[in-house]
Amino acid sequence: MDENIKIEDVEVQSPLSIVFMGTPDFAVPIVDALNEKYPVRAVVTQPDKKVGRNGKIAESPVKKWAQDHTVLVLQPENLKEQYMDVITLKPTMIVTCAYGQLVPRELLVYPEYGCINVHASLLPKLRGGAPIHRAILNGNTKTGITIMHMNPRLDEGDIITQEEIIIENDDTASTLHDKLSKLGSELLVETIPSIVDKTAPRIEQDSNEATYAFNITPDDEKIDFTKSCQTIYNQIRGLNSWPGAYALFKGKRMKIWGSRVSYESYNGKLNGQITKIHHDGIGVKCQNGEIIITSLQPEGKPKMQAIDYYHGFQDKEQLLHSFFE
Repeated sequence: MDENIKIEDVEVQSPLSIVFMGTPDFAVPIVDALNEKYPVRAVVTQPDKKVGRNGKIAESPVKKWAQDHTVLVLQPENLKEQYMDVITLKPTMIVTCAYGQLVPRELLVYPEYGCINVHASLLPKLRGGAPIHRAILNGNTKTGITIMHMNPRLDEGDIITQEEIIIENDDTASTLHDKLSKLGSELLVETIPSIVDKTAPRIEQDSNEATYAFNITPDDEKIDFTKSCQTIYNQIRGLNSWPGAYALFKGKRMKIWGSRVSYESYNGKLNGQITKIHHDGIGVKCQNGEIIITSLQPEGKPKMQAIDYYHGFQDKEQLLHSFFE
């Protein structure tokens, strides 16, 4: 809990008493827009954690937002066992967005207006923890925001409303993240009045249509040049700006941050072999053409344009015979 604010000091500033549960950057515009219209009484966010080689303590983006807005912060290690502080606040609505822990039944049934979740997909598609990444990795052409009633099962509650957004061919996980966060903040604020006046619909999800957005694993990050150009292109942009796709080059890990697709044929070249140097990057043979790497990051070095990497490479003839693995 924030040491500077106590539960007993938090007064209800609106007939609608809201507790917000969220953790990452994605949730910040949503809690900010919510607070402008319906003052947030407290936020529940993940505990501070150590990051980096030095073990520096990092606070969640939602906690930082709450501190900047003098809002009470609760950080239970295990919400299933430490939910009474939330009930003590007597919320009439709980709003969650990318919180990171399952909400116990005791909290789901407590608020008068329920527990409402903002999810970054068109449910029942892409249930789970990585819907933005997976939408691009899967090659989807659209996604959206779902405002839903929560139940004990992950992302399976009744839908209140949805709004669709087109995934542009040059969208990355980073750009789509920002678009969906903005859309989510707007849609939530528009939807709350219907929840309060009991006119909000409850649309049961069809589990037969469900797909799942499993969290990103290390296996998702390594590029396989035997796959199609479009699959690799989707992988690179779907993991940008976190955690990044990579390939091995001369035995070292190289992150690939930007690319484009060419379907030019390179008979005699093997998958993963450099094809040619283009005006904007380095071509690499893949299943049905080449992926042209435009932005990369050698191990231990900053991001750079691929063409600059080429110009800085001493033995350019050797480079042209090299492979990405």
